[in-house]
Order: sequence, then structure tokens, then C-alpha cells
Amino acid sequence: MSRRTFASVLTAIFAVGLFMRVAWLRADPPVADSVGIVWHDEGAWVHNARNRALWGAWRTDAWNPVFVAPVFTALEYASFETFGVGLWQARVVPLVSGLVAIIALVIGLKTIAGREAAAIGAAVLATTYAFVMWNRAALMESTMTAAMVVAWAAYARGSRDARWGAIAGVAAAGAWFTKAAAAFFVAALALDAGLAIIRAWRADAPDRRADTRLAWWTLAGLAITFAIAGTLFVLPHWADYRFYNWQMSVTRKPAYTLHAFAERASWLPVAEGILSRMWLVLVAAAIGLAGIVRRWRDAKPAERLLVLWVLIGFAELVVHDSSNERRYVMFIPALTALAALLAARAWTNTSASAPEPDGRARVARALISLPLAYIVAGSLLRPLVVADIDANPYRIAVRLAAAIAVLWTTLQLWKPRWTTSLVSTASARARVAAMWLILVLSWNAFEYVRWTQHRSDVNYEASVALGRLLPPGTIVQGKLANGLALDNRIRPLFVGNGFGNYDDRLQRDDARYILTYDLPRIGYESSDGSGLIQGILDRYPRRRVVATFTVDETPDPDRAVLIDKMPTDEPHARD
Repeated sequence: MSRRTFASVLTAIFAVGLFMRVAWLRADPPVADSVGIVWHDEGAWVHNARNRALWGAWRTDAWNPVFVAPVFTALEYASFETFGVGLWQARVVPLVSGLVAIIALVIGLKTIAGREAAAIGAAVLATTYAFVMWNRAALMESTMTAAMVVAWAAYARGSRDARWGAIAGVAAAGAWFTKAAAAFFVAALALDAGLAIIRAWRADAPDRRADTRLAWWTLAGLAITFAIAGTLFVLPHWADYRFYNWQMSVTRKPAYTLHAFAERASWLPVAEGILSRMWLVLVAAAIGLAGIVRRWRDAKPAERLLVLWVLIGFAELVVHDSSNERRYVMFIPALTALAALLAARAWTNTSASAPEPDGRARVARALISLPLAYIVAGSLLRPLVVADIDANPYRIAVRLAAAIAVLWTTLQLWKPRWTTSLVSTASARARVAAMWLILVLSWNAFEYVRWTQHRSDVNYEASVALGRLLPPGTIVQGKLANGLALDNRIRPLFVGNGFGNYDDRLQRDDARYILTYDLPRIGYESSDGSGLIQGILDRYPRRRVVATFTVDETPDPDRAVLIDKMPTDEPHARD
């Protein structure tokens, strides 16, 4: 691909990706084709940035997610200061993050595999439905993921100039302070850098000196960034930081037993649908990952990091939580990069050589291929056999996928040459790669067009209507108040189960109003079934419904309700 053609292709791809993210920016997140976005979380996570922009103070109550996502909060505040407070302004940050991720992926792929790989990766990432939708939601995942892609791209560039490793370290630390769920990526980066140093030291290999310099620069970038952030932000606010990132996010949620680990491992491909939506990319990524593992000693640092990104990331889900769709967003660029590397090698009729595996290497490959084959098979089976997740908790898909994975792994151990030729030496590799790319892009376009046909903006309209009803500065209780606060000037009081404004929830008589769902049911936003909202309402038996608002959260009819806890004869609307 010539430089001019490459530039033209990238320009077209970027234009399409920009349109898919900017068009109808106030539209509600998808419900019929959901990718796990909870719309009323948007206002909750930008709460501190909104506080600062409107009231001049970061903290105005006991809900302060700035300690979870300081980088995201700072970027949201910058957007609000620049463009004003509102829904589309909040979504500018993840939108730009998505575009940055595309650019960084191009840089990394071009560095390690050339223009064809960069163009393929850009086209897939720019149009992937789940990634596009998350880039349109004012939540941390897009910004965290973009920082990870920037770190990976810098690590790729570091093979040519080791000083890029410092940027990789800074970006990885930035991902951590965007959301601590990126801890696994920091571990993957530090692990590859540490192993590179140990390998070069033990072998005293001159050809490893470039990798060693990159490793030291990377570790230095990580260490310095964490030291600065720890000194200026974490230690001065240690109690709050520890509560939000450990007590609330880790110890409060999952069980840590062998049964729980096995359950979460079995859920990986079937509990949520993002991997099923990008199944063709997942297949190519799994084949590409296996190929890198086979030639691990000769693989480039950025290729090794992609493998660790996926494997350690999936392991983190097994330990912590594999049942929430937002946790799969961070894999989309890594899977796209692995697939693009494989497709580009097929397209250009080149392949990386690898020695024939010995017994130990064959076993190691089988240990990696077993979970990968399970994830690939389970992601295919999920939409085919799991028609009603609540009635059938994945049992059929899990068992069939496990059987397929065992069969595939057995074939790899028994006939390694046959399986290798099956996935890497087809006679028409270029045509297969072209067909694969056409199918992937066609599916991405189909999903996006299908969303445009039933999109709505009722959540935005509800927020505007609430602002017409209540004057600026009105205190409104409930998590849904945060969700509907972006296009008005109310003061929301987030009430979580054991966090936020929980302790004084029954004594907040200064909050005359409470916002919650009444369809599907009262307090639906408290998904843990704690009866939290109903408990507050029971404290005020004279309560009265002031207004209802149509919102869009589930495939069924949804409605938010504004309740006056202490009715008086005073009017609710502005004069």
C-alpha cells in the first residue's frame, strides 16, 4: 500500500468513525441491541466535574467518584468549562477517547506490521458497534481503554526508540487513574518489561539490548507517574481513595471462592454479548494470539503485550467479575489488533516463522488454546442456544463450548501439524482475509444502521423537562436524580447501598424530592434488590407524585417518577 493510498484510506475510515460517534449524540444508549450501557450512570460518574463547573466545588455531598476516576473527572470538567454543562458535552470526552484509540492503534500496528495491518485495524475499530456505542456514553471505559491503547502504541514505538517506553508507562498509569480496572494492564506491561530484563540478563544476548532499554524506560515511566500521583493525590486522600477503589469496588462485590472463580470462568463467553457481536474478530484474534505464543521468543514486545493484555485481562475477570458487559470494552482494541495482524499477514502473503514445537511447548500451547477455544465456541453458541438467560443460566452453551474446546485442544496435542496448517497455510489466504474484512465491516454497519432505526432521545428530554419543573439548586434525592441532572441545574443526592449519601438517607428533609423508577418497578435503579428507595419512601407516608417522565432503560416500557416527600401547597413549577 503506497503512502498516498494509506493516507486516503485512513482519512475515509476516520471520517466514518467520526460520523458514527457524533451523529445524534444526545440519543439514548441502545436498549434493543444493548451493549451493557446503563444510561443513568452517566450523570453519576460526572458528578464531581458537574459540581465544580456549576457550584465551584468538587465535593458537595458524600458521593465523590473523583476518587475512582480522577483523570476522567478532570477531562469532564475541562469539557464542561469549555462547552457548558450538558449531556452532549459530557459525551465529548469518551467520543474523543475513542478517536484517540483509533489513531493510537494505527500507530502501533503500522510500527510492528506495516500499513496494511494499520488500515485493517483502523477500519475494524472505527466501526465496531460496541466500541462506537461506548464511545458515545459518558462513562470511564472509553477513556481508560484509550489510555491503554496509547500505552501499547508507545510500547510498539519503543522497539525503535526506547524513550517511548516512558510514554507507555505514563499512559498505563493514566489508564489506572481513569479507572482502577486497568490494574491488569499495568501488571501486563510491567511483567513483559521485567521478563525482558531477566531474559537479557540470563542469556547475555546482545540482540536483546534494545528490549532491555525499552523495559527500563517503561518501568521508569510507571514508577515516576505513580510516585507523583501517589504524592499529590492518593496519599492526601488515602481514606477516600481506599474506600472507593477497594471497599466499594472490590471487597463489597464478588465472592472469592473456588466455586465463584469456576463460575466466573464459565461465564466469560456467555454472560454478556460483546464477544458474540464481534465473533469474527474474536476468531482471528485467537488464531493470531496462538501464533504469537508459538514464536514467543522472537515476538516483538508489542506483540507479547497484546497476548498478556488478553490473557491477564481475562484472568482478572475470573477473579473479580465476568458478568458485567462494561468489563469487556477494554478487550476490543487488543482483539482488533491481533486480528488485524493475522489478516494483514494473510493479505500480503507473509507469515512469521516459528520453530516446530517440542513436547513442553506443545503442552504450553494447549493450555492456552483450551480457554481460547472455549471463549470462541461459547461466544458463537451464546446467541444460538441462550434464548432466555434468566431461565437457563448458560448451561447448554457452557457444556457445548467446553466439549468443543477439549476436542480442539486434543487435536492440537495429537496432530499439531494438521491444526497448524488448517489455520495458517490455506491456499487462498488473501481472499480469505478480504472476505473476512468485508463480513466484519458489513456486520458493523448493519448493527449501527439497525440502531439508528429505533433510536430515541427520551432520557435527554426527561432531563430538560425536569429542569422546567424544578428551579436551579433544588436538592433531589436518588441515583436517578444524578442520571437526569445533566441538562438542568438540580442538586442530586446519589444514594447507593452502603455508599454515597446512604448514612443520612432517612434524615434528608432538606431534599423535598426524590427521583426513582416506577416502571419496571419502584427503585429499579437499585439492582441489588435491597429495597433502598422503598425504604426512603416508607419514611414519608404523605408523599405525592409530582410528575412522571418517559425514559429508556429496558426493552419494556420505562418510567421515572418525581415524588414530593413532604407535600405542601407551594407550586412546583417556576413562575
